[in-house]
Amino acid sequence: MTTTSTSVDTLAASQSIRDGKALISAGGITELGFISLGSENSTRRYLGIWYTNISPLTVVWVANRDTPLENNSGILQLNEKGILELLDAEYSTIWSSNISSKEVNNPIAYLLDSGNLVVKNGQGTNKDTVLWQSFDFPGDTWMPEMKIGWNLETGQETYLSSWKSDSDPAEGDNALKLDLRGLPQIIIFKEHEIYKRLGSWNGYSLVSDPNQNFQTRPKFEDNGKEVYYYYEVLHNSVFFVVTLTPSGTMHSSSWTNQTRTRNFVSTGERDQCENYAVCGSNSICIYDGNHATCECMRGYVPKSPDEWNISYWANGCVSMNKSTCNNSYTDGFFKYTNLKLPDTSSSWFNISINLDECRKICLKNCSCTAYADLDIRDGGRGCLLWFNALVDTRKFSQWGQDLYVRVPASELVIAKATGNFSAENKVGEGGSGPVHKGTLTDGKEIAVKRLSMNSGQGLCEFKNEVALIAKLQHRNLVKLMGCCIEGEEKMLIYEYMPNHSLDYFVFDESKSMFLDWSKRINIISGIARGLLYLHQDSTLRIIHRDLKTSNILLDANLNPKISDFRLARLMLGDQVETKINRVAGTYGYIASEYAARGHLSVKSDVFSYGEKLIDEKVQDEGNEIL
Repeated sequence: MTTTSTSVDTLAASQSIRDGKALISAGGITELGFISLGSENSTRRYLGIWYTNISPLTVVWVANRDTPLENNSGILQLNEKGILELLDAEYSTIWSSNISSKEVNNPIAYLLDSGNLVVKNGQGTNKDTVLWQSFDFPGDTWMPEMKIGWNLETGQETYLSSWKSDSDPAEGDNALKLDLRGLPQIIIFKEHEIYKRLGSWNGYSLVSDPNQNFQTRPKFEDNGKEVYYYYEVLHNSVFFVVTLTPSGTMHSSSWTNQTRTRNFVSTGERDQCENYAVCGSNSICIYDGNHATCECMRGYVPKSPDEWNISYWANGCVSMNKSTCNNSYTDGFFKYTNLKLPDTSSSWFNISINLDECRKICLKNCSCTAYADLDIRDGGRGCLLWFNALVDTRKFSQWGQDLYVRVPASELVIAKATGNFSAENKVGEGGSGPVHKGTLTDGKEIAVKRLSMNSGQGLCEFKNEVALIAKLQHRNLVKLMGCCIEGEEKMLIYEYMPNHSLDYFVFDESKSMFLDWSKRINIISGIARGLLYLHQDSTLRIIHRDLKTSNILLDANLNPKISDFRLARLMLGDQVETKINRVAGTYGYIASEYAARGHLSVKSDVFSYGEKLIDEKVQDEGNEIL
């Protein structure tokens, strides 16, 4: 025979509660009973746990989420074996708890203030006497002290699963789990595919959210028997829960004893970079406040440049370096800062190895693609290595971690000289790409033009510029010091011109005052000498085809030097004129006979020089024709 319990926090063996009655935790914080979800007219009833007197209603656990009662005749009882049973009107079991093979002695069920429903043996309060607890079988809500992870001894996994809808608690398509492959990390799955990745533990927090909520403290435990995450609430008067929604996002909400009103702390919707692998592999997602963009990591190029140029990034980036284990020892590492570290499912880690040892281990293994600190506390410790592709990496503006990505040695010498192509060292940008100032190890200053993939300048124009300018030597022509071609990456290294280009002065009223008449005469004469060399005095007769103020660079003494030979045309023998089908250059600087009929000659450069270049009133250079 059973008796009915109500308004107490315990349920002893042979006791039961019927629909309309409830268990209330000792502190009056949580309640267990029968409830309808959705519309007021719904006849479906669920056995659930919710926070008492909180608005709106906050249900944190449902027992019979997939098998609702069809009326209000449900009964919850605890039998002598320590098993909780939910019975319908016909006394058929529609849900029950299951317990381990522990010895059962006078079991009692407790509803705790934490929202955990616990079944224990009657004597003692030692944790070893716990027979079953609802925290081991959560629904869509992650509560303080609730573990998400694995019991390695029993193989039991504890994870969140979303409701099907806001009014249907049946198991939905989304799950939040601890993935044990490589370094353990929290992942949100949607229909068994990775949807979002909260990441691994770095000593302070999960890597996806270094700026942890001030109300909670995250924790991670790996003791050989269990691997799990949980969190603590920092103040006793504050309540905080995290819900996995039917859409797959994480909603955080909190309230206090005084307010009793639940407020959303975070909706979980941050930006597009939170979607798993939105940029494919070996790339970084960057969110500027309005939209997300992707860029390949150093040493990598888009797998499909055409798709990349139209902002379809899913195929990611591939290595431009065809290195093998025979030459990988010459590689180095490019340091990125403020990153969400990549997916750690193919990683290896060791807490006892320092970062320098970590670098050496990675360098010796040609399959190792990156390394980082395992734990960032106290200046960093431990070693985390990645193998194969680097996936789901994003840039943060003010927080994040350092990541060292393996690159060929050639990538490091340019990158090091320009401060990793930093914005501070950027001195200009034309139609073909940005130009950065660099300083070599011997102190010599250089200018590095890194050609943009969507500039319209292909390999043909690049080789043309290198081939022509390498054979030209004149004081009024810019000197090419080197070049780099690796995959889709193309760079030109010039002597550095500290006074930028001519348009920097002539189109700025204040700066143009520095150009007195003697300096202007020197610039005009220098350009003329350079053109005379190209057209007549060099062994090759060359027509520049894109002579304009931005392509005239000025050295420390304001001496002019003609630059940018990507569109230059070589004339054969004594040839002084030719007809071409493809007109190239810049509107406003092109001779009329060339623009209209394709007649190209040395006079075309003279037109650009005489009619436009020395006329400082030209204010609009227009668009390049490619």
